[in-house]
Amino acid sequence: MKRVHNARHGAEAHLIRGYLESHGIEAVVRGDLLAGGWGELPVDLCAVWITDDARLEETDRLLRDFLKGAPARIHGGGWTCPQCREAIEGQFTACWQCGAERPAGN
Repeated sequence: MKRVHNARHGAEAHLIRGYLESHGIEAVVRGDLLAGGWGELPVDLCAVWITDDARLEETDRLLRDFLKGAPARIHGGGWTCPQCREAIEGQFTACWQCGAERPAGN
């Protein structure tokens, strides 16, 4: 098991864990429940670990891309909901205002 990311907080750690798992890399978060003691405990307390050391290189590449915002750019620019005309950011597949699905090709 290898530590691959020291998170600033539990939410960041779980977001990264979920991203890695969406790419088939099993990951765990350690230290997120100790956030109340961060003033007294080491800074690198909350971290993401992968269970398969052989996937370290792939994980490193995915994390670099993720932290640079590459996944958001893959989905392109924003779109406008055809139902309620709400402006939606490109990474979303449904409107947060009315729940309408993103139109195909948009």
